[in-house]
Amino acid sequence: MSINSQVFDRGYAGLQDLQAMINLIKERSPDQVTDFPSLIDLQEMLATSKIQAATHLWADANGRLVGFVILDWDPTSALLIFEVAADWKEQGLEVAMCDWAGIFIQKFCPVISNSYLLETSARSDNLERLARLQGLGFKPQAGGSVQLERSLNEPIDKPQLPSGFFIRCLKGEMEAEAWVKLHRLAHGTENMTVEYKLAMMRTPSYEPDLDLVAVTTNGALAAYCVCFISIEENALTGVRIGYTDPIATHPDFQKRGLSKALILTGLYLLKERGMEYARLGTSSDNIAMIRTAESVGFHIKNEVLRLGKPIHFG
Repeated sequence: MSINSQVFDRGYAGLQDLQAMINLIKERSPDQVTDFPSLIDLQEMLATSKIQAATHLWADANGRLVGFVILDWDPTSALLIFEVAADWKEQGLEVAMCDWAGIFIQKFCPVISNSYLLETSARSDNLERLARLQGLGFKPQAGGSVQLERSLNEPIDKPQLPSGFFIRCLKGEMEAEAWVKLHRLAHGTENMTVEYKLAMMRTPSYEPDLDLVAVTTNGALAAYCVCFISIEENALTGVRIGYTDPIATHPDFQKRGLSKALILTGLYLLKERGMEYARLGTSSDNIAMIRTAESVGFHIKNEVLRLGKPIHFG
């Protein structure tokens, strides 16, 4: 189908489309380049078959990509991830994207109730995006996330591990399944898959030496902190930034200081690699993680709001 004679839409077709989507993200203003979805987010998500099947693109008559939408869905809700070229924001693409998402959900998502929540997000200071989302019928929802940041030019405390634990790097793809098991137990969800963890490990920015785990003396994974640096994003922003997330601890080993020790270890590694700032993100209601981050020098830099609109099956 087409919105008009100037734009056409189709499904995701492979690596050439991924590069076009990355190029569209690069058109953002420098202060928004790292907003979700970032370049690394796209590389990770589109390495999985589920996300590939739930991705749709819009191109103009010359074949230039002018917008895309990704649905990260489960049986009760779907996260709508979309990007529109600046010169196409008044052309109705967002409406077409929401319409496509509704059709996809009704066709492919299991129906367990008569309504389904379509979710999306926006940074609290991105007033233009918030206004556009509200115009599309999205309303504020409980929850959200925060991004925290700290300077690496300030002193970094020495990591202190409790007795019986040590920190090392993940032993490559052979430990992907164990890492996923830890993630699921820590977050109480089955959403993480081995396929997605492998996608994380196969992005161009992945550094094995920055994929940290805290391990018990008998070799069990107790906590993890995946640090990374995107040279490509840093070139666009003009700031050398590294990340110390995602991070999580097994329920049996929480409140022992493992997350704090992992973050501090990550901060040293990022500083050794010449980074100026470190960032990490977490949900707004994860007070324990926010306090841990603040205890090692982070402060909240951005808040990301959660918005949603119901899709009714009828």
